Formats: sequence, structure tokens, C-alpha cells
Amino acid sequence: MVLGAGPASPVSGPEVAELEANLPCTCKVHFPDPNKLHCFQLTVTPDEGYYQGGKFQFETEVPDAYNMVPPKVKCLTKIWHPNITETGEICLSLLREHSIDGTGWAPTRTLKDVVWGLNSLFTDLLNFDDPLNIEAAEHHLRDKEDFRNKVDDYIKRYAR
Repeated sequence: MVLGAGPASPVSGPEVAELEANLPCTCKVHFPDPNKLHCFQLTVTPDEGYYQGGKFQFETEVPDAYNMVPPKVKCLTKIWHPNITETGEICLSLLREHSIDGTGWAPTRTLKDVVWGLNSLFTDLLNFDDPLNIEAAEHHLRDKEDFRNKVDDYIKRYAR
């Protein structure tokens, strides 16, 4: 069976093939319905840093206006993170349609960029200076060891 996007899907088979061929080693993609390539799940399993050992699930939905607009992504795993709220909203500039610093979404970007960006939220894009979850960022500023303990607690409870 060929993985095929139906004619209505905003995502092409070649783009999915490129995504699957270029995944970071810490990421896995899963298409619950092979006929709906615009809906997929991403699992990120960081191998370094605060979130090492956790398994974090993201749900990605690619709108019809893609690639003029970015995919919609939500974190399904409860996490203590400065750039992801406990309800799953994500602060990642490339997921923003309009961003002042020029790092936002552009039609030249692909799903591969989205996956690499989400993966980087656990390493080099972990940002305590421009947080979405202000409480988590302040917690890190106040007491790094206690922040790490809370991250570990969340991993044990929600990210296995």
C-alpha cells in the first residue's frame, strides 16, 4: 500500500518521505491514518538536558492553507517547561505566522523544520528569557535544582 495523501490533503507524499528520512534520532512520527498525511503525531525522547528520559507527544495538524500558514501543534504530554504550557500550547517562533524577528513561519519552511524545531525546544531552543509558562521560567531562575526536581517528577508521572 502506498502512503498517499488524498487529493484534499495539504501535505504531499514526497514531503512526508523527506520528513521521515531526516528525523532527528530523538524523534518518531506516527500517522494514525495513512490517508490523512496532514494529521500526525510526533514523539520526542530527549537524550540530554533537563528532559532526558521523558517521552513527549505532540499532535500536528496541517491546515488547508499550508504552506502559506504554519501547522498547528499541541503538546499532549503534561510538561514543566518555560516554552510549553501545562495545557499544551507551544511557544516556538517558526510556528508563528507573524514574528517580529523574522524567524517565524515562511512558505519555504517544511514539516521537517517543524519537527527539528520542536526537538530543539528540549536543547538549544529551551528559552527562559521569553517564556510562555512564566511560572516555570521563574522557578528555574529562583531554584534550578528544584526546577529540575519538578521536571523529573512530571516526567515520572506523565512522560513515560
